[in-house]
Amino acid sequence: MELGLQSNLWVICAAYNEATVIGRIVAELTRAAYQIVVVDDGSRDRTCQVAAAAGAHVVTHPINLGQGAALQTGIDYALSQGADILVTFDADGQHRASDIPRLVDALRRERADFALGSRFLGQTSNLPWLRRRLLRAATVFTRLTTGLSLTDSHNGLRALTRQGATAIRLRQNRMAHASEILNQIAQSGLRYIEVPVTIEYTAYSLAKGQRIGDSVTILLDLFAKELYR
Repeated sequence: MELGLQSNLWVICAAYNEATVIGRIVAELTRAAYQIVVVDDGSRDRTCQVAAAAGAHVVTHPINLGQGAALQTGIDYALSQGADILVTFDADGQHRASDIPRLVDALRRERADFALGSRFLGQTSNLPWLRRRLLRAATVFTRLTTGLSLTDSHNGLRALTRQGATAIRLRQNRMAHASEILNQIAQSGLRYIEVPVTIEYTAYSLAKGQRIGDSVTILLDLFAKELYR
C-alpha cells in the first residue's frame, strides 16, 4: 500500500481502569495531532470520562473482555473512520508518542504492512530480570512456531497499514492476543519490519501489567496448542 504524507492515522488505546494516566497519554498524542480512539474495556473508574475530556474518541465495552477484544474493537472503529495507518499504543504509560513517526517511516520506507516495535533493538528502563527472561523465551517460541525473525514478540507498540489491519482478526481476548497477532501476520504473507522503540517501566505499569505467573501460563498454553495442532 502506498502511504502518502497526509495518511489518516489513528492511535488505538485499549484501557481498563486507567483513569489516573489516560488523560496524560491522550493529551500527549493529541498534541502530536493524532486521532485517538480509547476503548474503555469495562472500567470501574472514570477512564471513559477522562479520555473523552482529553480529546479521545471513546468506545465502551459494558463488561471487561480483555485487551485482545479491546484492540479488535479499536481496529474496527479506526477502519470505519477511514484509517490508512493504525497504531496500537498501551494505555499504562510505557510507550512514547515520539516513537510513532519512526514506526510510520518504517512502513513507508520498507513498503511494509506491519512495523513492530522492539524494546530489545531499542531501549528499556526498569525491566525486571525475570520478565526479561520470559520475554526472551516467548520470542524464541514465536520464531519457532511462526517463522518470523523477531527480537521482541510481546510489544504492544506497533503500526499497521489498512491492508495489514484487515488481515488481523483477534479471537484471543486476553494477553495471548499478542502471539495471535504474530501468527496472523505470518499467515498473511504481508511484509513486516521491526523498529527500535523505548519502553519505560514504572511501578504503576508493572503493577498493571501481566503477572509473571500469567506469562508462564500463556507460554505453556501456546506450547500445548502447537503440540496438538
